[in-house]
Amino acid sequence: MVPHRRAPSAPPAGFADLEAATAGLRPPFAVVDLGALRANAVHMVRRAGGKPIRLASKSLRCRPLIGDVLRQPGFSGVLAFTLAEALWLAEDTEDVLVGYPTADVPALRQLASDERAAARVTLMVDSVEHLALISEAVGPSGPPLRICLDLDASLRLLGGRLHLGMRRSPVHAPEQAAELARAVVSRPRFRLVGVMAYEGQIAGVGDNRPGPGPMRAAVRLVQRISARELRERRAAAVRAVRSVAPLAFVNGGGTGSLESTSAEPAVTELGAGSGIYAPALFDHYRGFRPLPAAYFALAVVRRPAPRHVTVQGGGWVASGAPGADRLPVPVWPRGLRLLPAEGAGEVQTPLVGGAADGLRMGDLVWFRHAKAGELCERVDRLHLVEGDRIVDVVPTYRGEGHAFL
Repeated sequence: MVPHRRAPSAPPAGFADLEAATAGLRPPFAVVDLGALRANAVHMVRRAGGKPIRLASKSLRCRPLIGDVLRQPGFSGVLAFTLAEALWLAEDTEDVLVGYPTADVPALRQLASDERAAARVTLMVDSVEHLALISEAVGPSGPPLRICLDLDASLRLLGGRLHLGMRRSPVHAPEQAAELARAVVSRPRFRLVGVMAYEGQIAGVGDNRPGPGPMRAAVRLVQRISARELRERRAAAVRAVRSVAPLAFVNGGGTGSLESTSAEPAVTELGAGSGIYAPALFDHYRGFRPLPAAYFALAVVRRPAPRHVTVQGGGWVASGAPGADRLPVPVWPRGLRLLPAEGAGEVQTPLVGGAADGLRMGDLVWFRHAKAGELCERVDRLHLVEGDRIVDVVPTYRGEGHAFL
């Protein structure tokens, strides 16, 4: 069981503390700094302005830590990434929204045959095709199934010829949302309970990333325009859907947009999770600065040249458009960097910098992953540190035998 306190239990650990706590571990291993994690949770709640945060499980991928964060005031419910995962989490969690549509027929049948799970899990749809697939999988009889509509939050300009944001739902206009809502309520086994819209072009794109100043200015301009457009369109879509059926929740936002999304009257809850671990992609926002809470450590195994060392492993590259910002970041000892021509390797990763000459074979180099939950797909356990002590070791999804995606 994760030691639990209502407030941050300790100041964030420094690297001297992390090294002292993990001195007996064999790399590669991953560490979570509980002081930083809980400080991040408190700060996210403060940024949410009184609206509950539905915790994005894909960002944590560790059931004990999901439970720990959900016990913090201000967090309520889980935003899952697959139906199979949602069914597993619903064994212990009463409110699980599947954040993406599913075509997992066996999992749909399991949900449809389990009254307790059906009352706890909400499915996501963005088309009549989804409704038809679910209907065919589950049949006409059984407990009612909870349905949420996925509203596209991207910014479309020039009559739709310019698309800025995620390629998610085809439901963009309020009229399309109302039409899909009518299709849901026309099926007796479905209960329309929610609307979700994730503004990835705002929440997931740092507005202070390194690079040319004009590029940062362009990102900020697009985000301002998009936030203003979405505020009006989301409110209109919610009104249109509520004219068809009452809604239990309207979900929006992400770690990067908690303040702006919470200010929208139409939004009743926020979805976020990456800010709990605060991976490297979240270093480049002007409005908030989370504390790095998750690290992994690799051992030095070569010294190919002066000012160079090589560590074993390291190719823990994050998903998304390929680029340097998807690579892990060496953070300790300070002064090390990846080689542009090699990046992070599957079996070995060369590093260069003045700190390399002070490292011996077997010494550790500490890294941060670029994105949050994908770190846990690489390890089967997380070592939880407070100060200079490991206070617990908890399994990741992988450590519990699950690889949902």
